[in-house]
Amino acid sequence: MNFGACTSWLCRNNNNSEKQQQQQQDGGNQEEQTPVTVTTPGPSPAISNACDDVIPPQKNCYRLVVLGSARVGKTCLVARFLGGKFQESYTPTIEDFHRKLYRIRGEIHQLDILDTSGNHPFPAMRRLSFLTGDLFVIVFSMDSRETFEEAIRLREQILETKQSAGAASNSGLTRKKVVPRVPMVLAGNKCDKEMKTVTVEEVQAYCETQDSSCVFVEASSKKNLKIDEVFYQLFIVANLPLEMAPNHHKRVSASFGSPCPLPPPQPSHHSKRYTLSVKRRLSDACGVVTPNVRRPSIRTDLMIMRTKTCSMGDSNGTTANSVITWRKVENTCVVQ
Repeated sequence: MNFGACTSWLCRNNNNSEKQQQQQQDGGNQEEQTPVTVTTPGPSPAISNACDDVIPPQKNCYRLVVLGSARVGKTCLVARFLGGKFQESYTPTIEDFHRKLYRIRGEIHQLDILDTSGNHPFPAMRRLSFLTGDLFVIVFSMDSRETFEEAIRLREQILETKQSAGAASNSGLTRKKVVPRVPMVLAGNKCDKEMKTVTVEEVQAYCETQDSSCVFVEASSKKNLKIDEVFYQLFIVANLPLEMAPNHHKRVSASFGSPCPLPPPQPSHHSKRYTLSVKRRLSDACGVVTPNVRRPSIRTDLMIMRTKTCSMGDSNGTTANSVITWRKVENTCVVQ
């Protein structure tokens, strides 16, 4: 699949459809004899006060992609992170999509989690997940050297894909290729196994040869060991709010108050803002897993890929200390 051609076609098609819709609307307005004012009913004041900021700004939206070989425990790791659950039976994952919303210091943050297949039957979809991901967890099994070698290959493929996409967006310009900084955790799952074929020392030695955005955490989904540490370290290297880690916010039930999944923000008292302890400020953070969330369409992912690729090319390494986020402003790419 030629992603550049796809995204260009989508952009042209989208612009043409918008012009056609505008022309139809203009023609319909000329036929009308009496001007009509259309108003959109808004939520009730109570709901508005509680949910007015549930939709996060694009700069606070992040996509986490979980990769790794089959049977290494990717889905179990995600299940522990989202709800502290573990399932003994194995069901092969094709692709699962989850979303978690946070309220942190008065702002809404959105974390989308893409749990991918270990067999990667669709190479184009896998490449698309590389390009749309902001941060990554690559899972391997401590009792399988093949899965560790696959984890190294996955990291190299992610870096190569993002670097090539950034260079392609600057075709015609002579610029030095910069290896992108991609927040990533190598999660050595099944550390509770007695027979290990991968040692902690060799994984740490590999990470030391990489940049500071690549870290290693040994964990066990079955025993629930250091699962929180995996995501805590990931949010550190990604320069994201640490309150997003499992043990740093209050978990709220999804049935708290429909249609608002998050509780209303606490009223702020400016006179007491600087007298609150760090522990008290962290306790004000809360998070909830969004139920029945739908995965964005392939068309949406292609548009996200296009804007992120443009951002990587224009930044030329200037986003080394932050996760690349995206937004569209009149069909131009902007680095947040």
